[in-house]
Amino acid sequence: MLIQAEQSGVRLDVFLSEQLENLSRSAAQKLLEAGAVTLDGKPMRKQDKTVAGAAYAVELPELKEISIEPKDLPLDIVYEDADVLVLNKPKGVVVHPAPGHWDDTLVNALMYHCRDSLSGINGELRPGIVHRIDKDTSGLLIVAKNDFAHQALAAQLQDHSLSRTYEAVVKGGFKEDEGTVDAPIGRHPADRKKMAVTEKNSRSAVTHWKVLERFGQYTLVECRLETGRTHQIRVHMAHIHHPILGDTVYGSPKPELGQDSQCLHAKTLTFRHPRTGEPVTVSCPRPAYLEALLEKLRRE
Repeated sequence: MLIQAEQSGVRLDVFLSEQLENLSRSAAQKLLEAGAVTLDGKPMRKQDKTVAGAAYAVELPELKEISIEPKDLPLDIVYEDADVLVLNKPKGVVVHPAPGHWDDTLVNALMYHCRDSLSGINGELRPGIVHRIDKDTSGLLIVAKNDFAHQALAAQLQDHSLSRTYEAVVKGGFKEDEGTVDAPIGRHPADRKKMAVTEKNSRSAVTHWKVLERFGQYTLVECRLETGRTHQIRVHMAHIHHPILGDTVYGSPKPELGQDSQCLHAKTLTFRHPRTGEPVTVSCPRPAYLEALLEKLRRE
């Protein structure tokens, strides 16, 4: 892991947690304490700071088999074959097990539905899950049913050929009909649970937006992800002063129009089939809560 000039001077545990996906700061500290992070063969400490031009070696531990209980829970499957499954996730449903949600997640339901046909099923906390979607975001999620498909789809995420289009109700009106937000995203400097547009320890992030319908103080927009950073659309819309309605983390701290979580829906997925290479496009309708909100805004 080569340190760029702008990444210099950061505590190693902080740097690793920000650069390695799904690695918490506490997990980064454990790696450092175990001597798994070295510079020229010398083990580093968690309080050590990054140095520009240094190349750190990180030895990640082998994934351990974990026990996830399959549960016969409803799944809204919109596409499925021997390699890939695409489902429509309801708002409020957790994707993968975590404290407080060990047996009522989409992963539990997928374990039941797919049995032993999911990628990385013996070593992943999120078996089959190719990309993330927030608990309070509804819409399409792609699942790999074998390691071959997972690797192929992950490569498409990396080269941006897997396209994801969302719809969101945001605050305020737009003069333009469409535009692009090209602003790097990293951990918020003061609140580790949030993301932010920042130049420090960040990764490039690009969101293309287009106005679909105007409602005076609110606007329905389509957002197409070119990259897939954590909370990307929520952070980018807030950055251009159009936070998503109901987003109490990046927008107003109080619910508005009865919405206490972000009005964001993953509507369309386009990818190359990992087995055939043929393009596949899958869409799902807006959820009932979003349709009801739009009808209310049209009336008002």
